[in-house]
Amino acid sequence: MEAIKAKFENGEADRTVKAITLSRYGPSSLLRLEEVPKPIPGDDEILIRVRAASVNDWDWGLMRGKPFYIRLLCGLRKPKIRIPGVDVAGEVETVGRNVTKFRPGDEVYGDISESGFGGFATYVCAHESALAPKPRTMPFIEAAAIPHAATLALQGFQKMEDLGARHKLLINGAGGGVGTLGIQIARSLGIEDVDGVDSESKLEMLRSLGFNNVIDYTKTDFTRAGKQYDLILDTRTNRSVFDYLRALTPNGIYVTVGGSTARLLQAFLLGPLIHRLSKKRIQIVALKPNQGLDYINELFEAEKLKAVIDGPYKLSEAPQAIDHFGNGGHKGKVIISMDQEN
Repeated sequence: MEAIKAKFENGEADRTVKAITLSRYGPSSLLRLEEVPKPIPGDDEILIRVRAASVNDWDWGLMRGKPFYIRLLCGLRKPKIRIPGVDVAGEVETVGRNVTKFRPGDEVYGDISESGFGGFATYVCAHESALAPKPRTMPFIEAAAIPHAATLALQGFQKMEDLGARHKLLINGAGGGVGTLGIQIARSLGIEDVDGVDSESKLEMLRSLGFNNVIDYTKTDFTRAGKQYDLILDTRTNRSVFDYLRALTPNGIYVTVGGSTARLLQAFLLGPLIHRLSKKRIQIVALKPNQGLDYINELFEAEKLKAVIDGPYKLSEAPQAIDHFGNGGHKGKVIISMDQEN
């Protein structure tokens, strides 16, 4: 830390940036705050001064190399991705010669998972298609919380046709980013009856967000409670797909946005058969990063959407922030603020 501070004070900050680096899979103690060369944007890229970033499942999985498909995508023995972080909010510093969508000084945010990660740093490069204009009234800390989680929720709801007040919705794992943003998106789509499932420590927060009924999963099994739902949005996917079927109406839809690899595989393989034998549908959201952020911007500007923030943490505290996320006790989105580090 002192070496980094000294070099920045000696004027080398224009050539290096601070970043959380990952050299091998394992616990958060392997993460390091280091100086790395300042990235240079390619012809179709933007250099962003990162003001805030958020922690996601990608970061938790990348750090540990678990589940195994992470290693298949990111390197078998050691991670090919050196700097974690997919959700970023910041300011455009420079642009590549082919960039037409943005110019220096623009405020942007987005999910940069398809641009190679790198959000846990003071600067990052990303393809211009990986970013969206950030409303000026949206704080950077809040903007960093939105792209990945909000678009997962929105794309999950888009799996269900003719959404409206008559539909009953349940969000499993409602206290995280997808759930806390999802309830607000659901209201904007006209859904009035929304139940949420999470741990007891998060129930009061869920009530404040407008959930009609909140369920402590340690005390009540919602799949056996007798109420059926037209749509179940699942952020956990930690039980058999047949359990969820009990809680669906005859034409209901179960949509998962992530969770246990084995359970996701079960849903993928059995979904078509279940639909043939009944009218119930099993869907897995294959996230299209940033698709729908224009609608999210409209909700925010209409004061119909506000992110729940856990933190913010300093960049140097990113290892603790990732552990906090992985332990599941966070409320809303875990945020890392580069401004706090400065």
